[in-house]
Amino acid sequence: MTLANPAFPTPDHDHGRCTADALAHAEAVCEARAQKFTPIRRQVLGALLSSHRPLGAYEVIDELAKSMPRPAPITVYRALDFLMANGLVHRIESRNAYLACAAHDHDSTSAVAFLICERCSLVGEIPSGSFARELNTAARASGFAPKLSVVEITGVCIHCQKNS
Repeated sequence: MTLANPAFPTPDHDHGRCTADALAHAEAVCEARAQKFTPIRRQVLGALLSSHRPLGAYEVIDELAKSMPRPAPITVYRALDFLMANGLVHRIESRNAYLACAAHDHDSTSAVAFLICERCSLVGEIPSGSFARELNTAARASGFAPKLSVVEITGVCIHCQKNS
């Protein structure tokens, strides 16, 4: 099965290009919002971009410690908060971990749907616009003002299915 817009990286995925595009997007977002994309914010995003798997904050610290003095946890948490507020990083609640954003056309209040592979831990991000609109409409109808919606779907990714 070949997908037109796969949620997970394909085997011939150019990870260097993917990382460069995500960092360039982050720079553009910060510039457009008059936000500072500081070196530590860039390094934290880079650590998350090192794979398509979610990392806990201390795993981010471990990744950063490979190329710089070990940063303080509060420094990393502040960078993660900034990146999340700007829609560049998502938190995977069920894993207590963070993931660099794969889609570049939403903000921090958009609904996000994640596909989480139970075998290899890869996480894919899929469009959820129509579902989100329905969910937000239902929430507003009950007098609730939605801010952020995250849907986590666990299962087995296409790569693990092929390797079974």
